[in-house]
Amino acid sequence: MALLPFSEPLRPLVDIGVNLTDKAFAKDLPEVLEKARLAGVTGMLLTGTDVQTSEAALQLVEEDPLSLRSTAGVHPHQASCWNDEVGAHIRALLKSPNVAAVGETGLDFNRNFSTPEEQKKAFEAQLELAAETGKPLFIHERDAGETLLDILKSWRDDLAGGVVHCFTGERKSLFGYLDLDLYVGFTGWICDERRGTHLWPLLPSIPEQRLLIETDAPWLLPRTLKPKPKKGRNEPAYLPWVLAKLAEIRQQAPAQLALQTSRNAQTLFNLPDSFLMET
Repeated sequence: MALLPFSEPLRPLVDIGVNLTDKAFAKDLPEVLEKARLAGVTGMLLTGTDVQTSEAALQLVEEDPLSLRSTAGVHPHQASCWNDEVGAHIRALLKSPNVAAVGETGLDFNRNFSTPEEQKKAFEAQLELAAETGKPLFIHERDAGETLLDILKSWRDDLAGGVVHCFTGERKSLFGYLDLDLYVGFTGWICDERRGTHLWPLLPSIPEQRLLIETDAPWLLPRTLKPKPKKGRNEPAYLPWVLAKLAEIRQQAPAQLALQTSRNAQTLFNLPDSFLMET
């Protein structure tokens, strides 16, 4: 494992977006979880992107409810599969106290693996579930900021909040989300000198009470990580590198930022105090 960017692990540290049900972790998940703990990660939110992964994520959470929670939803890439049966499955999963958010849901007009109309239909249906259950949203957005904001504005009074995770957009979208009192999540994208530099001028102006950090593992390996793992797989153990870059750009003490983002995660997702335990 690469040396930490700090002299010692910083705790608490909550990773609000980890895809632990991905096949990349199938062979060594216990070791991945232990490495994360040793790196200072005290809690994680496991991402569901369809019925199958949402169910699998909840099963993992039930093995360690003191440091894990999950989401349940349908990603915009899979929006074409949305129907009443899928909606009923997601609604049933959301009844679990261990499912902390509705999602991953939202809009992705960059790849359009599902048509924009299919995406909007699935997103609206999941907004309805969020309003019904009182659980916050875990939102994905790519090249769809204007449309997403228009839809969210009409629902905002009925929602318990949410996070636009892995934010990679522009100033207008960012401040539109902040105006709706949403949280914003940042990943190793901010560590990428090729495509993440447009975010750097924006980071200092975000209220610290609205910041969240995540790895989106197994994707978005921080390019500041040295040495890089042979297979290029990202892990929750690499969250400190996201924290280090965010603290550098915002000129904040990393320990203070770790605590603030962890408290933000606890507030948004109604996480137990065990997620913030320092030992």
